[in-house]
Amino acid sequence: MSDEAETDRVDQTDEVLAEVGPRLRRIRKERGATLAGLSEATGISVSTLSRLESGLRKPSLELLLPIARAHQVPLDELVGAPQVGDPRVRSKPIVRHGRTYWPLTRQPGGLQAFKVLEPQRTMEPEPRTHEGYEWLYVLSGRLRLVLGDHDVVLGAGEAAEFDTRVPHWFGSTGEGPAEFLSLFGPQGERMHVRARPARS
Repeated sequence: MSDEAETDRVDQTDEVLAEVGPRLRRIRKERGATLAGLSEATGISVSTLSRLESGLRKPSLELLLPIARAHQVPLDELVGAPQVGDPRVRSKPIVRHGRTYWPLTRQPGGLQAFKVLEPQRTMEPEPRTHEGYEWLYVLSGRLRLVLGDHDVVLGAGEAAEFDTRVPHWFGSTGEGPAEFLSLFGPQGERMHVRARPARS
């Protein structure tokens, strides 16, 4: 990547992050929530929430996930992600086995991110294994995840992270479509947010 392209990328990221604070304040006020109430619902201190809204604290996934859950909104609404199809950010969708993927990363290798739409359908789980590590975050709807001996349903705002060497499958619950984020990385490259089934 050239120095000029890198500068543009950093400028775009800073611009997006600068808009998060005012958006957090607007969404909270629209819901009639106070900083104290949001603090109680998320476990994030009032001072941290205030600094986030004023732009003095840089937003992170660990802070935005519980806020999205508390407000019951998709994560991309908090960060102001453009609607699907915006050519400035998203690549053209890829349809594979009935599932639609929007690539969110452009660099080959390393961590890969996708926004995924799983249609409503009836499917028989076919767990598989491969090298890597995967993180799922449900934006809307419900997603069924079969992981080893566990069979769980993730709702909007819930996340799961797992080693893909464990037999796994995820897909429609048959109740409706599901929209989710999928981050996939090489073996040993893990995310920071973890929601794993308890060991039996």
